[in-house]
Amino acid sequence: MTIHYLESAADPRVADYTQLTDVHLRKLREPAEGMYIAESSRVLRRALAAGHQPRSFFLAEKWLEDLRDVLDAYPQVPAFIGSAALLEDITGFHLHRGAMAAMQRPAPVPLPELLAGARRVAVLEDIVDHTNVGAIFRSAAALDIDAVLVSPRCGDPLYRRSVRVSMGTVFQVPWARLTTWPEDLHLLKEHGFTVAALELTDDAQDVDAVAARNPGKLALVLGTEGAGMSAGTLAAVDIAVKIPMRNGVDSLNVAAASAVAFWELRPRD
Repeated sequence: MTIHYLESAADPRVADYTQLTDVHLRKLREPAEGMYIAESSRVLRRALAAGHQPRSFFLAEKWLEDLRDVLDAYPQVPAFIGSAALLEDITGFHLHRGAMAAMQRPAPVPLPELLAGARRVAVLEDIVDHTNVGAIFRSAAALDIDAVLVSPRCGDPLYRRSVRVSMGTVFQVPWARLTTWPEDLHLLKEHGFTVAALELTDDAQDVDAVAARNPGKLALVLGTEGAGMSAGTLAAVDIAVKIPMRNGVDSLNVAAASAVAFWELRPRD
């Protein structure tokens, strides 16, 4: 193990962990620097199991024994140890989930490779709440979604909160960021997908009716919180799908709706 005991919050070696509570800054820094933060021992273990490479580890001394096997497996990767108060000064919050790791962001998967063999794809349009992004990825991992595509303005699936809410399942589901929206939806159609918007429109079909047809390849587009699907996206999809509501409730949170739709629209053979 390569262990370094921290004495100052200004130590430049732990720059990866500074200002973790500044969402705007981190959304700019992390993709640009090719890294992300895996928070908690469970999540960082899942990141390592997925083949992601650590830049460093960051933990309080009391968690050292719990992660000894991980640190032994990466002897050249520095592990920074500090008191709880010092770690909080660096990150901006109390580190109560055991440990963190700064991870190298994996190379993007080319879209044709991502879609090869896929039968169910989720597409996230401008979903900016990282809690929702993480919850959707967790449902995607559990409910037979083969890949996730995110629009240019969608929240970062590898942002710390997204990763934490997903419990690391974001590492299990291949994903890619589209560059031109909503024009890139035609790429899905070229690969044989029916593109469906999960949206309450006048002509929306009940989700169970679409499920009964069991489309061979289906891409389900989920709209942003509040405003819902953009007009341009609705014009670009093949069909709209809705989850019938009861008792005067008009809609579900996008993360909850995704889980219902993923389950109902799963491949039936």
